[in-house]
Amino acid sequence: MSYTYTTAVPLSWAEAVEKTRAALADQGFGILSEINVRDTFAAKLGEEAAQAVGDYVILGACNPQLASRALAGEPELGALLPCNVVVRRGPGAAETTVDAIDPQTMVQLSASPAVREVADDAGARLRAALAQLAGNS
Repeated sequence: MSYTYTTAVPLSWAEAVEKTRAALADQGFGILSEINVRDTFAAKLGEEAAQAVGDYVILGACNPQLASRALAGEPELGALLPCNVVVRRGPGAAETTVDAIDPQTMVQLSASPAVREVADDAGARLRAALAQLAGNS
């Protein structure tokens, strides 16, 4: 099983990040966290490591209604939240890639029917966001 939904778009990295945020917002997701991997690598590992990874950001996306339902069904599930969405563009790449976690990975770790329902809903919303992004590129 693949653990991500992926799309590639012919957008600059900065434009892809902006449009990814908008597409997620349209599906009810807010961004709780943002990790700029390139900047972190530059600070901790040096410029060569930063250049090797390229432009790379991890957005911690959360739909509060879905998160509330999931945590009510299984409080430990917070260890798997938020849903990570990666926007990346390697050195010399012609397109920017957007990867979103497939929430079905949570279902593999939980027997809770509430978690299954939330994963189905979150998955549909993440796929819709990526489809919107691909359609707007």
